[in-house]
Amino acid sequence: MKIKLDENIPHSLSPALIALGHDVRTVVDQGLTGKSDDVIWNAIAEEDRLLVTQDVRFGSVALAETGATGGMLVLRLGVPSSAALLRRATSLFESEEVARWRGRLVVATERKIRVR
Repeated sequence: MKIKLDENIPHSLSPALIALGHDVRTVVDQGLTGKSDDVIWNAIAEEDRLLVTQDVRFGSVALAETGATGGMLVLRLGVPSSAALLRRATSLFESEEVARWRGRLVVATERKIRVR
C-alpha cells in the first residue's frame, strides 16, 4: 500500500511499514511541513496514498473527498506518545486487512477501529 505519514506521526513508523512491504513517504521528507491541509491533501491525492495522521481536522476534508485518494487513518490515542503511536500503528498494519481501507476514512483508538 502507498502511505503518507503526517508530520504528527513518529518518523520511526516509516521503516516499520517499509519492512511490512509498504511504499512510505512522509510530509516531513517531502518538504510539506507546516503547509495547509489542502496542500497536503492535494499531494496525497496526486500520489494516491493513505494518509496516517492524528489530525481529526483532516477528517472533514476526507469525508468530502476520501474516494479520490488512498484514504486516511486517524490515530486517536488517549496518551499519544511516540512509543504508543508507533506500537498501535505497527499493530494495525500487521494485523488488519489494510487493503480494505483504500478510499475510506478509518479511525483507530487503543482498542477499536471504525471504517467509514
